[in-house]
Amino acid sequence: MTLTELSVRTGITMANLSILKTNKARAVRFTTLTAICTALNTTPGELFTYEEQSG
Repeated sequence: MTLTELSVRTGITMANLSILKTNKARAVRFTTLTAICTALNTTPGELFTYEEQSG
């Protein structure tokens, strides 16, 4: 699915989706996460992974 189609389905701007896609977001609102999960028929656990940073 393209960002354009996801934007139409969720009502989230292309700019905000792009920020999320490139890992530049500092936070994600629950309403945004819910809209994306609904559009993609998935769960938050399937969208995110946790990686420890070396340090």
